[in-house]
Amino acid sequence: MSGELTPAERSLRARAAAYRLHSLYDSRQLTANARAAFEQRFARQVDPDGVLPEAERQRRAECARRAYYSALAAKSARARRNRRTQGGEG
Repeated sequence: MSGELTPAERSLRARAAAYRLHSLYDSRQLTANARAAFEQRFARQVDPDGVLPEAERQRRAECARRAYYSALAAKSARARRNRRTQGGEG
């Protein structure tokens, strides 16, 4: 095979590699560090100096996480509404 791969070929190669990786390891194991870092983001957001008691930090971090996902859901709903509106006009 000569030259660079097309975007479709790169996508197929990446998909095959991902399936291979997930056949060898548990997905939760592969993403554990990323999930932990994502959750820590909320703890740092609500207590950047680390002065709150652990229970209060966790409570506030949970509220920050819920706020994040609520805002994400609102954005998604707005995008869906905009797509429907734009689709109906054309």
